[in-house]
Amino acid sequence: MKNNKIRTIFCHFFKKKKEGLSFQNYPGTLGQKIYNEISKDAWKKWLLYQTKIINEKKLNMCSEKDRKYLKKNMKIFFWKKS
Repeated sequence: MKNNKIRTIFCHFFKKKKEGLSFQNYPGTLGQKIYNEISKDAWKKWLLYQTKIINEKKLNMCSEKDRKYLKKNMKIFFWKKS
């Protein structure tokens, strides 16, 4: 039987309680921080924005330089100073 319990967190991006991610979908300590502080809705917004960045900048995800650029932008997207 599946556990359908919703995990609620205080989402840093929206500054309110929202449904959290079901699992840690990014590796390492940054992934743990995302899991603890970023909601499902905020993650969906990031995925759309990430796609826009990849397409506009013509990033190659095989390139370490491009992955670092995207990671830097993800941190800014979620935790920019208000």
